[in-house]
Amino acid sequence: MKVILIKDVKGMGRAHEEVTTSDGYALNYLIPKKFAIAATPVARKEAETRRKMVVDTKTVDAALLTQNIASLVEAHIVIKMKANEKGHLYDAVGESDIVKAAKEQAHIDLPEEVIKLEKPIKDLGTFEVPVASADTFGRFSITIEAE
Repeated sequence: MKVILIKDVKGMGRAHEEVTTSDGYALNYLIPKKFAIAATPVARKEAETRRKMVVDTKTVDAALLTQNIASLVEAHIVIKMKANEKGHLYDAVGESDIVKAAKEQAHIDLPEEVIKLEKPIKDLGTFEVPVASADTFGRFSITIEAE
């Protein structure tokens, strides 16, 4: 039976793709769980339209992310945290803290999942923050100072 996937299904395909599967799997699992719909001519046209929209949206998002990363390289973000006399932070700086600081100081919106810290930052100083999403890669620096 030919079905069009509504969501990504592991081992089967991605959303808005037409796949062939056994009748029982389609009728007893994919369609009732709303993972797929029957591949009718109308559903095929709608899936093609949605697929084009997703591609266009990803292209625009990638261009915007590239622009935001370039803006962050020029901007310098300072995060103030409580630290002891040895320069160790009481609370680590993670992705959410960096996203919040970028939004407040540089007025740049970044999704949290594009920041690729190996581990949370726990010391004072200047650090390089890697950013990656699909084909877009970059780095920008942040400075963590004591309050």
